[in-house]
Amino acid sequence: MADPRLGLRSRSLWAAIVIVVMTAATFAVVSTGKAPASAQTASNPPSESALVHRLATCLPHGHAKPTVVLVHGAWADASSWSGEVATLQAAGYDVRAIANPLRNLTTDSAYVADYLKTIHGPVVLAGHSYGGSVITNAAAGLANVKRLVYIDAFAPATGQTAAQLSGAGSVVTKKKPAELFYTTADPSSGAPELYLRESIFIHNFASDLPPSKAKVLWASQRGTATAALTTPSIAAAWKTIPSWYFISTGDQIITPASKLAMAHRAHSHITEFRGGSHLTLISHPNAVTAVITAAICSLR
Repeated sequence: MADPRLGLRSRSLWAAIVIVVMTAATFAVVSTGKAPASAQTASNPPSESALVHRLATCLPHGHAKPTVVLVHGAWADASSWSGEVATLQAAGYDVRAIANPLRNLTTDSAYVADYLKTIHGPVVLAGHSYGGSVITNAAAGLANVKRLVYIDAFAPATGQTAAQLSGAGSVVTKKKPAELFYTTADPSSGAPELYLRESIFIHNFASDLPPSKAKVLWASQRGTATAALTTPSIAAAWKTIPSWYFISTGDQIITPASKLAMAHRAHSHITEFRGGSHLTLISHPNAVTAVITAAICSLR
């Protein structure tokens, strides 16, 4: 049985996080006022065969193909990217969907950075949800990372946490911690880990997936340490690396307004997908792959 004091500490911590999110919401939806590099709306994504053809032909003959590295978010694992991986591999790309530790933003980013350093040649680096915070830090100072792709993701500035950037209308902001999460303890450190409750996962996190599939994903979710969401970012790689930003308008976890503000601030190439959920990368992988493809083809 879990130590009741642990549950109390966790509830107190997440009550504080919700207050931070609410007070920071206005910041999260304020743009710098500068226009993004480009913006478009997507509702009918290309077919897999069309994507494979574009990926196979958009770079000049003899041009080095980038390695595509995909970083998953909280309450998920690398299998989130299965649809995108299949298409990229079919087009002849070296693609890696790597494990995100979900422990602490600083150490998670260092883990990914060390992985990136083992890759020779150019890298296109994509992150989903909390994975966006990780790639924002991991890519800083790495010359081989040529493009960043944010998929319904956080793109924090230095000093910001993921918990501050969900947006005022997010279910994470509106509901009480006890309604959102149940907690366990990391056996190695005793630090609390958060798991999404079944109803939140099915109806808010994976809202456009069939309930039966969402329930399977809920049952197999990975716990996320509170420190992953509350550790401040120490870098902002989007300041120097061109970026692409995919925004699902049906996302209930990170509001479209908050994502749009972060995308404008990063001067990203923006694609707004009408509908979807926080797991559009699973429900509509071709739409997501199209944005990764755009980032790859810009290297020509």
